[in-house]
Amino acid sequence: MSLFKIASVAAIALTLGACQSLFQPNYRAPLETTRDASEQLKPGCANPECPLVNIDTLRFPDEPALDGIIEKRLLQMTRTSPDAPVAPTLAAYREQFLSSAGPRYSSYLQAKVREQHDGLVIVELSSYLDTGGAHGTPGRGFINYSRQQHKVLTLSDMLIPGQEEAFWKAAQVAHNSWLISTKLDQEPEFVKSWPFVKTQNVALTYGGVILKYEVSTLAPYALGHVELKIPYPRLNGILKPELFPGRS
Repeated sequence: MSLFKIASVAAIALTLGACQSLFQPNYRAPLETTRDASEQLKPGCANPECPLVNIDTLRFPDEPALDGIIEKRLLQMTRTSPDAPVAPTLAAYREQFLSSAGPRYSSYLQAKVREQHDGLVIVELSSYLDTGGAHGTPGRGFINYSRQQHKVLTLSDMLIPGQEEAFWKAAQVAHNSWLISTKLDQEPEFVKSWPFVKTQNVALTYGGVILKYEVSTLAPYALGHVELKIPYPRLNGILKPELFPGRS
């Protein structure tokens, strides 16, 4: 092959590579979001004890599938029992809640972006239901959304096959670190009454894997939603390598 032909082939290859890169999504750039917030009182009510619903959620214009995922998860958080039905939409939930709510009842639902990095969108979900008692019922959750795969990552998706037990052992180490940092390890009754438990709320944040607990599961209600943090170096051989920050 002549030198001219070799140069021509190389130039074409470089051009094709550049075009391919040009049309690939830039996963390091965060997705744009728009806020969708509203608060509505029970129709016809005009006193300080009017029931209300406050919904503060997000829209992703370039990833509309995520909008539906967030709405579905927020609706699941409105359940008052495991087998309770859920409304088909947030608008329908608001209407149903206000039609039957008593004085001082309120429901708050929120979705916010906690982080975006390495093609992952970490959405934190919050709920709070007040039915007029001494205190309301708060809830928390996470969505770990992969832009490359266009799906929500479950714990099984995150871990190397066969490493779930090792993951929860690392979580127990993080729990022990939390006990020491709060000095609760010095209270034998607390350690006995509030042992380590697993949680479904796992987030792949840039600074470490976060486990977030519902109130009254890892500690008394007054301590709120406890967060445990597992540093990434402890998850070598446990977490899939491509999910470590900077490796995607």
